[in-house]
Amino acid sequence: MSARHLLLSLAIMAFPAHAEPTAPPAITMPANMQRIALPIPPEPHAIALGTGTVPGMPPEIWEHFLGNVNVRNVSRATLTPFLPKQSKATGAAVIVTPGGGFYGLSIVAEGSVVAQYLADRGIAAFVLKYRLNPSPAKPEDVLAFLTKRVTAAAKSGVFEFPTPPQSFDDAQAALRLVRASAAKWRIDPKRVGMVGFSAGSILSLSTVLSNAAEKPDFVGLIYPPMVAVDVPKNAPPAFVVIAVDDPLFGGRGYGLADSWTKAGRPVEMHAYQKGGHGFGMGAPGTTTLGWASGFIDWLRMNGLLKKLR
Repeated sequence: MSARHLLLSLAIMAFPAHAEPTAPPAITMPANMQRIALPIPPEPHAIALGTGTVPGMPPEIWEHFLGNVNVRNVSRATLTPFLPKQSKATGAAVIVTPGGGFYGLSIVAEGSVVAQYLADRGIAAFVLKYRLNPSPAKPEDVLAFLTKRVTAAAKSGVFEFPTPPQSFDDAQAALRLVRASAAKWRIDPKRVGMVGFSAGSILSLSTVLSNAAEKPDFVGLIYPPMVAVDVPKNAPPAFVVIAVDDPLFGGRGYGLADSWTKAGRPVEMHAYQKGGHGFGMGAPGTTTLGWASGFIDWLRMNGLLKKLR
């Protein structure tokens, strides 16, 4: 789990799923919110994207939080490659965008673990550590900070996580870099996709819906908001994953997938009975454990895993 799970916990208490917007009750803080600071790792393979810094951002913080490694206050974006063995390389590439409510990144469970899984199956994967919105440097101040923002969202009756412009710019830079380095990394520049989790799925979706120059050739949206969107006629194929019991985005229909269908674009959606929100590669004891292998099968079905000649 990550900082996004704190946002989720507070959101559930302030605005229960399947309920009409009402004045939020007093929020009772969840227990066991301890954040254990971690040394900042060296990240020797991370490539600086050169997209600048976030003004006024506190120092970057790595921490162990709710059973996972989380990073906050990212001010300089990087891209870390996980390349397959040459004998396995398919030529496909995926930029992985972790979630965290745009205040943190679940950099392991929704980042490096996912990227390594893809690389082991012949897909060049790249973890995008994108720039975030700032949060307090002191761990003891984070809970009140996020509570205030979730409470404001509860009062409005709408939980939205708009893509920060700096995060969007980082995604554009990552797509440019991967395509520009296609020969070096043995990648087909026409088979570069994105897979995003929660807020990372919002970032990935933003690149598809924008008028920007760089767009993914396919997209995986893992527990994204399921609201309908205006899908362009040239939208890439989409693979959508949600748990029916997701307390943040579940139980509100499947407008996102329907939007792809209405636009006449390829889409596959998996709605799992159980899994909640933020299950990463899958929640133990649920069929969400099969989404990643299903994604590989979907890529293969769509001709995206043909090896380069």
